[in-house]
Amino acid sequence: MPFFPSSLENLIDKFTTLPGIGKKTAQRLAFHILSLPEGEAESFAAAILEARGSVHNCPKCQNFMEGEAGVCDLCSSDRRDQSIICVVAEPRDVLSIERSREYNGVYHVLHGVLSPMNHVGPDDIRISGLIKRVSTGGISEVIMATNPDTEGDATAMYISRLLKPFNVKVTRLAYGIPVGSNLEYADDATLLRALQGRREM
Repeated sequence: MPFFPSSLENLIDKFTTLPGIGKKTAQRLAFHILSLPEGEAESFAAAILEARGSVHNCPKCQNFMEGEAGVCDLCSSDRRDQSIICVVAEPRDVLSIERSREYNGVYHVLHGVLSPMNHVGPDDIRISGLIKRVSTGGISEVIMATNPDTEGDATAMYISRLLKPFNVKVTRLAYGIPVGSNLEYADDATLLRALQGRREM
């Protein structure tokens, strides 16, 4: 016998499909939605439908954008260095790089990484668009900014091999000890990469 009405159970189940949301968090979110005034609940639902209907991928960099004309704001900006492409796995990674306020190039979003265990191959992510951008010329550097894990490293290595024939500089984000942390808490792999990536002062 179910604890809640079927419509509430369905709402909870929908929340559990979101990344990082377990059953208890899904229940809290569902209860919160039910406690909202009707107008706010309708506004919440409308925001989801509006985003779903109007947000799509930029035809050039594959990042999220609105509007049907041309490319996204980052790709069309004359303030960005169009000769440097930073390759990231997901659109949210663009925000992480932008927060640094140090990068002034453009992006390419893969929408995933290579993962044989999860049956994700080269044709399942947006690699071909990147190769096409580089092959047209005018690109001086491609920065691989995928996560420093097995899948991110494999993706970076695979793409760097594909870009070799174009004589473009391919770099990888440096790894190391996080700012403000202690050496005693760093794992062996992080310490090894920090030593390998050391720079002269």
